[in-house]
Amino acid sequence: MTPYGHRTRRLPAPPHAVWSDLVEPARTGPRVWLALLADEVAPRVVESERPTRVVWSSLWPSRPDDRVVLELAPHGGGTALTFTLLAAGEPPEQSRTGHLRKRVNELLYRDLQLSYGQ
Repeated sequence: MTPYGHRTRRLPAPPHAVWSDLVEPARTGPRVWLALLADEVAPRVVESERPTRVVWSSLWPSRPDDRVVLELAPHGGGTALTFTLLAAGEPPEQSRTGHLRKRVNELLYRDLQLSYGQ
């Protein structure tokens, strides 16, 4: 698989809490955070290793074989969360790549982070 996006940011919650949110991203309740666009679908967990790694299926039906690899590491009292977008075949064209990276950034480092009250 070919990487076409990668970023690390910190979240305030500890790795075990972030891992739980990533393995059940579409759960309902007081901290709903996975707000998908019309061209996106909820990811399936392809593999996971508690509390350090989660691999999602693609969020985009137009790229069904892509993967989103999420790696978690303790950082202070929170978590350093790294995502890597992997293409099963050819990576998307540059403008599409930018959009997909932006969406993962928004979902993880805006929406998930806001669910922790920050």
